[in-house]
Amino acid sequence: MANAKTPHRTGYHHGNLRDTLIDAAIQLVEEGGPDNVSVREAAKRAGVSPGAPFRHFQSKAALLTAVAEQAMNRLTEAVANALSAVDSADPIVAFEAIGQGYLEWAIANPTHFQIISSRTLIDFDGSDSLRGQNEAIRRKMIDLLTQAQHQGRLAANADFDHLVLAARAFVYGLARMVVDGHFPQWHPSEPPSLAVQKALHLFISRMTNLSEAKSQKPLPPLSSGPT
Repeated sequence: MANAKTPHRTGYHHGNLRDTLIDAAIQLVEEGGPDNVSVREAAKRAGVSPGAPFRHFQSKAALLTAVAEQAMNRLTEAVANALSAVDSADPIVAFEAIGQGYLEWAIANPTHFQIISSRTLIDFDGSDSLRGQNEAIRRKMIDLLTQAQHQGRLAANADFDHLVLAARAFVYGLARMVVDGHFPQWHPSEPPSLAVQKALHLFISRMTNLSEAKSQKPLPPLSSGPT
């Protein structure tokens, strides 16, 4: 799978150094992984003095956190686009659309996916935008599950927190397999982009069917003891 490369800028112009450094960091990751990134090397790519970037980024972690913030912006946009393309009246369909949006984003932005996925590279907790946008997506998932439960699509005692965790882990695992190149060994019969879409649909359908079956399970007989 070819990575979605960030176009190389032809030069730094006053006022866009921060964006130029972010682009440089992405290019450095694409060429040699996160260990290949340093603020000084990004400055060299931007064509500025080694000290110039430190007005924007005091450390490698700060620079990569900015890359992660760009990634989260793109993820939020991908999820919004996926939601707008489906019937919002069906919460299960909308819930699945969030996962599809995530997968489309990860496949189209493998470098962003790798950076934002590693909490050892970025200061996730120190970024208001990362925490806020991540929580907004999580809350949307909870809201959709709540709607589905009210419609009788999920069991009355469904554990939303674990359902969200399972769904997040499932799409993350699929995305990780695509980005790390596992599909030629594990599923060579289809393009990864199609295979993950089908796998997610199967996961969501089973999640719903199992919950519905649980909610429809007959109640145990009443005790025959004295009244």
